[in-house]
This record gives sequence, C-alpha cells and structure tokens, in this order.
Amino acid sequence: MPNQLFIAGQWRDAEGGATFEVENPATGETLATVADASVADGKAALDAAVAVQDDWARTAPRDRGEILRRAFEIITERTDELAEQMTAEMGKPISESKTEIAYGAEFFRWFAEEAVRISGRYSVAPNGATRLLTLKQPVGPCLMITPWNFPLAMGTRKIGPAVAAGCTMVIKPASLTPLTMLSLGEIMAEAGLPEGVLNIVTTTSTGQVMEPLIRDPRLRKLTFTGSTEVGRSLIEQSAEQVLRVSMELGGNAPFLVFEDADLDKAVEGAMLAKMRNIGEACTAANRFIVHESLADEFASRFAAKMAEAPIGPLVEAKQRDKVAELVDDAKAQGAKVLTGGEVPDGAGYFYPPTVLTNVPQQARMWQEEIFGPVAPVFTFRDDDEALRMANDTEFGLVAYAFTESYSRAIKVYEGLNTGMVGINQGVVSNPSAPFGGMKSSGFGREGGDEGIEEYLETKYVGLAL
Repeated sequence: MPNQLFIAGQWRDAEGGATFEVENPATGETLATVADASVADGKAALDAAVAVQDDWARTAPRDRGEILRRAFEIITERTDELAEQMTAEMGKPISESKTEIAYGAEFFRWFAEEAVRISGRYSVAPNGATRLLTLKQPVGPCLMITPWNFPLAMGTRKIGPAVAAGCTMVIKPASLTPLTMLSLGEIMAEAGLPEGVLNIVTTTSTGQVMEPLIRDPRLRKLTFTGSTEVGRSLIEQSAEQVLRVSMELGGNAPFLVFEDADLDKAVEGAMLAKMRNIGEACTAANRFIVHESLADEFASRFAAKMAEAPIGPLVEAKQRDKVAELVDDAKAQGAKVLTGGEVPDGAGYFYPPTVLTNVPQQARMWQEEIFGPVAPVFTFRDDDEALRMANDTEFGLVAYAFTESYSRAIKVYEGLNTGMVGINQGVVSNPSAPFGGMKSSGFGREGGDEGIEEYLETKYVGLAL
C-alpha cells in the first residue's frame, strides 16, 4: 500500500520525513502513516506537471484514451482490494465501497471514449472572404483538491477528463482518506501514464501547501470539491492568475413527496437519497418536504426502514458531533424523534439512522447541510409552497421529487433552482451526465459531454483567402 508522495513518477518521502496518521473511523485506531508534504514538496509536484505538459498535450488522443481504458480495467479487477481499503479509511460498508468503485471506474471508461471526440469546426465567414477555424486545446497544468467522502470517484471524475484532454495534474486528496488516491496513482502508473502527468501530494497543511500553487502563474486550472466556505476562499485566491475554475460545493437537497406520489417508490427513493454513503454526500437528501396528507404515513414507513438500515461510522469525531448537535438543536425546538437521535456507546464514530418530525424551519438543519444519517420531515399544503420551501436555501446542487403526474413533474423540475433533479429516483449521479450545481453549490460540470470542456480552451483562427 503506497504511503509516500507521488511526484514525477516516483514515490518519495516528504521533506524532512514528515508524516501523519490515517485513522480507522470504526475503531479510532491508526490505520497507516502517510507522508505529510511541505510547501517545497507541493512546488516540486507542480514543477513535474509543468515539465511534461507540452509533451503530454501532443500525445495522440487514442493513446490517452487507452491509458484510461487500461486503468478502468485494473480498477475493476481490484474491486475487492480497493473496497477493503476504502472501508477501512472512510467507514462506509463494503457493499457501498464496491458501488463507489464501479461508479468511479466508469469515469475512466467514459472519458477514454471522449478523448478521441474532441473536435472543432470549420466554416465560411458571412462575407465569404475568410474561413473560420475553431479548435480545442488542453487548458494546461491543473490543481485538483478532492474530499474525503468518495475517495476514488472524486478523483476519477477529475483525472479522467484531464487525461483525455491532455492536461497534467497535481492532486491533493483529503488527509482523512488519502490511501485510496495513492492506490489510484499506482494504478495510473501501471496503466502507462507517463511520469509527471499525475502527481499526488498528501498533506495536513492544505492551505499552506496549496495556496502557493494557486498563485503560481504556471498553473492554469483549479478544480475543487468540498465545502462552500473553503470554495469561496479558493475562488478568491484563483483570481490573481485568472485561473479556469470549477467548484462542486455544499448542498441542501430537498426531497419532495407530492400528494399523488407512489409511497413505496418514495420511501425506497428516500432511503437511497439519504443513506448513500451514510448520508455523507453532497447529494444526500437534507430536507424531506412531504404533502401534509401523506406526511405521517411517509414518516412512519421511512422510520421503519431507517431503523433496519446497516450503517458504518461517520468519518471522524468532529463530523459525528456536528450531526448530534443538529439533532439536539431540532429536539430542543420541539422535533419528535421517530427513530435514532442519540449517540451510541462504544468505539468508533457511529450515529444511528434518525428520522425527525415536527421540525420547525427555524431549526439549523433547515439551512445547514447535515452530512449524516438524519432525515427531518417537513410538510407543505400545495405545489407553490413546496417549490418555495425547496428553493429556500443558498444551495442549489440537487433536488428529488416524487409524483405520478407528468405535467407536475415538468413544472417542478423547471421550477427547482438546482443543477440536477431526480424525478421518482433517489440517485442521480451518472458518469455520462453532467454533475454540478447552481448558486452556492458551485459552477462547472463533471461527467457527461460537458465534463471534458472544463479542461479545454477554445481557440479561433481566421484564415484570409
């Protein structure tokens, strides 16, 4: 299992031999010791990426695509091994780790095919005197900062399009879950990625190590997945060099259940939307907004399912304590607990699946992202109120809606201020579709036809006759 920095195709210790410990959240015990990069190490990683950018950009698209295809196959072959590692460092059940690996690998297969489909256009100017040529070229060296909740998929959906487009990379995985990304670096090297194209820097001093890279004029793109608070700071830093920036930030997803909804579908969808990754997902349903005629039955059936759900630990004590704090705040304001609601005794950072009713909109969890297995249920009277409640947030990543009416579904998805909408389904993420949000949930898209455009510049050439 790699535990060093990966720079210019070589595994190396951090400057001065600095290290940090990675914890198993199920036990609180140390799982591994990993290199803790310094500012100099970060610069060395960018130096390596810059040194090979021109050669990598000239590499044939088919060759770039074949590297991704080989990496997809290796990941698939090593699913069991990678899943065990991911569960150990992040806490999600093995079955969910395997699901993430299959999902994350698909980004490599998708962008392997997109690499050979980068195209421009040729046209005649309206006056007939000039020919207009447009072409797409790689943006250049990219800095990627990924979160802890999906250690593989958050890397592959950034690395995949960058490799396909011809960009070199420095990637900084979360210090809570760096091991999966280091294994991914090993796989990319095995798949034939040239030295220096991908560089991995693990560090506990993210701001100190990353800011000099963001302000370095040789860097041309920054992509970040994480909290809105950190994203705002990174956007400010990126302005100095006018970087291409893509941000996938926080969420506060509404889950709407209309009066004509199929309750079986709605409860099943609620379990998927809430409990994927133990609720530690930016796409997790945060506010369950249910028509008043169905609210009691929905909440009762949902709570019964939640009480039976297998669960892993949250990623760290700080995250578990934040979830408990939000539940306690709602309870203090009159919320009723149908299941869960208390921190269990024992080792690890566990919190039980929890369903709350009678939650006032003054409760913090109305506006704050829970990031845990907690589902507050609110009620509405009519469609207009449902949409007003759903959009009453600074965030706009994803929303879910359950209705059997075709016309209502159209009005709802057109009226929701989110970048993604799931109609009668609790999972929307798909490598062949654009992932991203509006408002404080960020900008830019990952996946789909749009994903590779984030790593390409458009150049126009005017050809005089």
